[in-house]
Amino acid sequence: MSLTTGRGPLSAKPAGRFNSPVPTGLVYTEPWRRRVRGIVGGRVVVDSEQVLLVHRQGEPPSYAFPQADAVGVPAEADPAAAGYVRIRWDDVDAWYEEEEQVFMHPRNPFHRVDCVRTTRRVTVRVAGVVLVDSDDTVGVYETSLEPRLYVGRDQVRLDLLQASRTTTYCPYKGTASYWDAVIGQDRVADVAWSYEDPLPESMQLRGLLAFDPSKAAVDQELAPPAW
Repeated sequence: MSLTTGRGPLSAKPAGRFNSPVPTGLVYTEPWRRRVRGIVGGRVVVDSEQVLLVHRQGEPPSYAFPQADAVGVPAEADPAAAGYVRIRWDDVDAWYEEEEQVFMHPRNPFHRVDCVRTTRRVTVRVAGVVLVDSDDTVGVYETSLEPRLYVGRDQVRLDLLQASRTTTYCPYKGTASYWDAVIGQDRVADVAWSYEDPLPESMQLRGLLAFDPSKAAVDQELAPPAW
C-alpha cells in the first residue's frame, strides 16, 4: 500500500502508470519533521529531531537517524542517506513519534483512508446463506488498495456470526476484531472483521463489518478500474 508497497506508484505492480519507466530499486528519502524516540528496557536509546523517512520498493517506510542520536542499540549505515543510520524495528521495545506510540512501522504520509457513505450494494453469502444484502454501506477508499464496502450490524445476520479470538492491527485504522460464520454444522473462521475502537481518521468505521472475499462470496457493486 502507499508509495512503495501494495499497488502504490513505486511498487512492483502499480495501480496507475508513469509516462516513463521508473528505475528499479528507486529509493525516496524525505525529512520527517517529528521527534522520534526509541525505548529499550525503559531506557531511551534513540532520540532525534533530525529524522529521515526512507521509502524503499516493496517495503513500508523506515526511519534513518544521525549516528549521534542513536546510542546503545545496534545500528548500521543507511546507504540511502549519507551520514545516517538505520535500526531494526524489533531491536527497540517501543517507538514514539512525539508522545504517541507507533506500532509495526512508521506511519506513511502517502497513505490515506477515506470512509465515504454510499448506496453501493454489497451481498455476502456463506454456504449459500445470505448474511448481508444492503445498499446502506460505507465505502473505504484506501491508498493503492481496492475499495471495500462496510455495513452496519443492523444489516447483517448477526445470529449467524460469533466473535473470534483473532485480532490484527492496521497503523491507519486500528485494531480489528474478527467474526466466524456458523451455518448449521459448518464454521468459517474469521470471515468478517470490525474496528470497535478505530483510530481518529477512521472513526466512521466504528462497529461496521466487512467480509473477506476469500472466505465468503462477496459481491460488491463497484465498477472495475479504467485499465
